[in-house]
Amino acid sequence: MPTPGPAVRHDLRNVAIIAHVDHGKTTLVDAMLWQSGAFTAHQADEGSVKERVMDSMDLEREKGITILAKNTTVRYVGPGSPEGGVLINIIDTPGHADFGGEVERGLEMVDAVLLLVDASEGPLPQTRFVLRKALQKNLPVILVVNKVDRPDARIAEVVDETYELFFDLDATAEQIEFPVVYASAKAGRASLNRPEDGGMPDSENLIPLFTTILDTVPAPHYDPEMPLQAHVTNLDSSPYLGRLALCRIHNGTLKKGQQVAWARHDGTITRAKIAELLITQALERVPAESAGPGEIVAIAGIEEITIGETLTDVDDPRPLPLITVDEPSISMTIGINTSPLAGQSGNKLTARLVKNRLEAELIGNVSIRMVPTERPDTWEVQGRGELQLAILVEIMRREGFELTVGKPQVVTKLVDGKVHEPMEALTVDIPEDYLGVVTQLMALRKGRMEQMVNHGTGWVRMEYVVPARGLIGFRTEFLTETRGTGLLHHVFHKYEPWHGELRTRPTGSLVADRRGPTTGFALANLQERGTLFVGPGTEVYEGMIVGENSRQDDMDVNPTKEKKLTNMRQSSSDVLVPLIPHKQMSMEQALEFCREDECMEVTPATVRIRKVVLDQTERGRSAARAKKG
Repeated sequence: MPTPGPAVRHDLRNVAIIAHVDHGKTTLVDAMLWQSGAFTAHQADEGSVKERVMDSMDLEREKGITILAKNTTVRYVGPGSPEGGVLINIIDTPGHADFGGEVERGLEMVDAVLLLVDASEGPLPQTRFVLRKALQKNLPVILVVNKVDRPDARIAEVVDETYELFFDLDATAEQIEFPVVYASAKAGRASLNRPEDGGMPDSENLIPLFTTILDTVPAPHYDPEMPLQAHVTNLDSSPYLGRLALCRIHNGTLKKGQQVAWARHDGTITRAKIAELLITQALERVPAESAGPGEIVAIAGIEEITIGETLTDVDDPRPLPLITVDEPSISMTIGINTSPLAGQSGNKLTARLVKNRLEAELIGNVSIRMVPTERPDTWEVQGRGELQLAILVEIMRREGFELTVGKPQVVTKLVDGKVHEPMEALTVDIPEDYLGVVTQLMALRKGRMEQMVNHGTGWVRMEYVVPARGLIGFRTEFLTETRGTGLLHHVFHKYEPWHGELRTRPTGSLVADRRGPTTGFALANLQERGTLFVGPGTEVYEGMIVGENSRQDDMDVNPTKEKKLTNMRQSSSDVLVPLIPHKQMSMEQALEFCREDECMEVTPATVRIRKVVLDQTERGRSAARAKKG
């Protein structure tokens, strides 16, 4: 008897959207949801649907970046769709390389990718990062050139640059033959014909995009003879159901209340019961009785399940391969707040609470690792980049934690007995005038120039390979030197032998030598010494950094000194010295500012920079020892 071939589900498509930060992928998903009628008329009238619906976290809305890979479904019933319409599952992946762990898992769930590129900026390094992952998995690609109505659009050149990118990434002949859709996501219009630079697509809606998705994205294949196989690609939690596992069903059917075999990381197989089965409709998760092959579902009822594991048939268990994620390259220490001002604004202060919160983060975030240190109240957290770790600290801070956060360090490796450090591929776009300044900055950081292109528009694009530790704190200096006009993007490249000592910040710190509130009189005398980080009336303590010294070494200062009052009348009649407004540091800036012997105190109310050793005499002793040794 001949074996039946693989069956196909024509009513389903799974696709991921990949794009650089800010190229408009979340806006495009919005437009697709609106045009497929996902939001009811009363939802739209009430204004309960926000713009950029996919950015669910407050932080994502503030920073305008996607942090978590999320999925939504669009039911398309327009031209070219089969009877009853097609369900398109869209996975919105982060464009930032720091969240690469999310990207890799998102690509496990889909059969093709939409590559979204800005019609003016063209493909940028982070697009390259996600695209490389997609091409390695042999996924078909649809190119969407977005923002074609930008006045500075250069559509034809951007399409050519994308072809070059595919050649660079060693794409196969089939992968290079990709369809191109021209879109303006904000206007909700798309076209297969190239509009004029700065012009609108000729179609009134997104139907050309939907039909291209139906033609290009392969429908999910499955083998009707195979037992159940569902791959856990992401985790979520619900206040009512506990841990949710997001699964892509490869073969078989998953039913609510079903007994399944749970193939774990360590190779053991345990029986488990599916307590609840949820499917996505638009942005809502709704309960369902069963789901078939190719669908993306959330299941509840298995507390210990983690990413990469398989749910399979009890009688015929066949686990799928585990998901692997790139190694972390940056680490920093996170511990309880040990400063004299601890406990004033936060309510989660103990080591146990911090440890439990970090362990909870590890569950849903595979690209983060946690390593114990020699101190019981401090842990080393390793991740893909300083942005990812800074966002973790910011989320904890908003939850009411008070933390001491160390300076970001790189994670080194021993290869053949030699220390290797992570290197980053860096792309900078700058006006020609700043070419010399940026070249000098990169030379200090031991950057190696790989390529330099002058577009002839007054802008230059330079590509470097640079040690990852050279880029910690580079963004602030780069933006200062290019007067805020430069664009900078970097992504992990590879490990190389240690490049030797790097000279980091050229300036020292102004360190407070006693506790108390700062006074305007003392700060007026100190402002000639450098840039201040505190204003008058701020509570400071010994070892806290109150400013940046204009010289190379640290200086202990007294910012709490008051003016001595006498009965004598002064001839100068107290000339008031105007205070220069102090520099207010955001958390990312404070992290970048820290030196090796400095750390950051993070509370829900403030961010302070302090010395690791607060005592002034103790610091003096250790400095003297270091000189002798």
